[in-house]
Amino acid sequence: MREYCNCQSLPAIATLIGEHDQVTDLIADTHEAYRQGDVGAMVTLCEQMSAVLQPHTVVEEKGLFPAMALEFPEQIAILQSEHRRIEAVLAGATDGTARVDPAWPTRVIEAMSLLRRHIAKEQDGVFHAAVSILSNEQWNRLGEIRQALKLVSS
Repeated sequence: MREYCNCQSLPAIATLIGEHDQVTDLIADTHEAYRQGDVGAMVTLCEQMSAVLQPHTVVEEKGLFPAMALEFPEQIAILQSEHRRIEAVLAGATDGTARVDPAWPTRVIEAMSLLRRHIAKEQDGVFHAAVSILSNEQWNRLGEIRQALKLVSS
């Protein structure tokens, strides 16, 4: 990520970027598993990706996106729609789809391309805009959401 807004100095954004980095590594591994025809590895990688993205998405959708939606309603709606599309494909790793649908691996690769573009939109657009739009109270809300998720998963 280009660091011209000092976004990573904000703990909430630094954590979201760190999660993006984890997901980007998993995307690369998923592409390699696909090239090798290893659907089992793809399932495992999609499960790992879901484990990172689930809390990440909650923080964005309950904290960051509502704060941004007043200024950028169409863009936020698109990002939320992309979340749903990606989640639906990743769910195939645990709902049995991967075992019975020979097209699932191809859909995963297509979803990975969408996810890469999605991450770029957030890091190059949303996060930078958030720095100038969110109030201290809204930044604190992101931390509270993250903390509540940690308490629930404990």
